[in-house]
Amino acid sequence: MTALSYLFVPATRPERIAKAFAAGAHAVIADLEDAVDASQKGAAREALDVFLSAGDAARLRPVWVRINAVSTAWFTDDLALLKKHGPCLAGVMLSKSESSADLDMLASKVALPIMALVESARGILQLGDLCSHPQLQRLAFGSADLARDMGCADAWDILYPARMQMLLHAASAGLPAPVDGVTFALDDAQAVTDDVRRAAQAGFGAKLCIHPAQIAPAHLGFAPEAAQLGWARRVLAFALAGSGAQRLDGQMVDLPVIERARQVIDRHEAAAASDPKIGTKPA
Repeated sequence: MTALSYLFVPATRPERIAKAFAAGAHAVIADLEDAVDASQKGAAREALDVFLSAGDAARLRPVWVRINAVSTAWFTDDLALLKKHGPCLAGVMLSKSESSADLDMLASKVALPIMALVESARGILQLGDLCSHPQLQRLAFGSADLARDMGCADAWDILYPARMQMLLHAASAGLPAPVDGVTFALDDAQAVTDDVRRAAQAGFGAKLCIHPAQIAPAHLGFAPEAAQLGWARRVLAFALAGSGAQRLDGQMVDLPVIERARQVIDRHEAAAASDPKIGTKPA
């Protein structure tokens, strides 16, 4: 199953990785970048090195590692850690991804799937170049850093054009649906669900999370609402009974509509696999 949720865990606290999975996260990202102060970068790598050497990551998979950008002084040391522990990792998230050349600097050293975190104006404008890289597995949207780079508010309506650029490039390149950025509300489950529901409607396929309490609301946001799920089930049942373009509930049902209904069902099943209560949601 393609992950719906990626939960960041500071690399200084790798013991939280098991707790993150226990909270229901589909994937965990051990973070060497924003979650770690500059003075603690070395200590964070050492702590993660000890954890990965114990073999727990291979058992818990999928564990990803977010490393510092290629332009930083920490990139080379981060690469050394990846080279040592690559076989037990699911992949690597590259911060501040801005070109296929950035991905080349990573891919030339480690043979891991890459998630490109795009969080700058230059990165958005170079999405076509990024998506051409053979080791790229998925795109992720860094809304907060992009807003800072552009000098704008980190608001959905303002950053919607950039999100759509990412969705279009990912679809054109045949990549999985991108991962939407962080919601910073820690005590407002409804805000998380609303953000994820909006992202899912736009075409995003997963969510970056920063606290275990965000996992369940995020999964709920990916579950189609009852009316949409009921529509999708009726369309698929109707499609089995005929062929070609047909009329259902006053609307034309043809192949694109049927494929869209299948996507809705797939999203429901992925969310329901994370939370049994979603599976009993009336339709």
